[in-house]
Amino acid sequence: MSLRALQEFRERLIVALDVPNSSAAQRVVQQLGESVSTYKVGLQLFTAEGPAVVRELVAAGRTVFLDLKIHDIPNTVAHAVKSAVDSGAKMLTVHASGGAGVLRAAVEAANHRLSILAVTVLTSLNDEDMQEIGFAGTTVDEALRMAALARSTGCDAVVTSAREVGAVRRMLGEGFGIVVPGIRPLGASQDDQSRVATPAQAIQAGATQIVVGRPITRAADPIQAVNAILEEMAGAVVGR
Repeated sequence: MSLRALQEFRERLIVALDVPNSSAAQRVVQQLGESVSTYKVGLQLFTAEGPAVVRELVAAGRTVFLDLKIHDIPNTVAHAVKSAVDSGAKMLTVHASGGAGVLRAAVEAANHRLSILAVTVLTSLNDEDMQEIGFAGTTVDEALRMAALARSTGCDAVVTSAREVGAVRRMLGEGFGIVVPGIRPLGASQDDQSRVATPAQAIQAGATQIVVGRPITRAADPIQAVNAILEEMAGAVVGR
């Protein structure tokens, strides 16, 4: 793989810092060195450490995907987005199910200073769960509705599982961001995710970026795990 291609795929790989505190996050970042440029800070780490952990990562030259899945009234969401901008994060998730008003408020508050990603359906849910919580259709139906809403309100990208990404890509066309969590390389445990896929499957289906956590952070050799995923992503692009 050429250096240029390697850098491209590094930017398309987001490593999830699903760890309990800043010390654990720093260990992961130090272990991975320059092999990873973008990290996801989710609810666990953000609740423990607050915006300081985002600022630490940004100061270290890393790009931060702040995955808070904000779901509140438009005014509250707007203020939260402005705080996220101040932290230095470059990507932030908002639940599309909050409605058009919430998404528009987030986009306006971001003002192109960070990317707003609309969450469609959580990767832990399956079709039976959707019925249980009152949705009439399947996970694919809901993902498509939420993706269309995200596009119409000016969001920069959507977050959806690899099981829906192909249908979402066909509807949205090229050029719209699709971030896919729940990625599990071949042979990895599915853990608590219901709708998972390999890196190659996600890229082939149309993902622009993928999120990988435990298969990297808990690997015996995290850098080797990263390199294997980058190679798989590159192979998927060649095969498209």
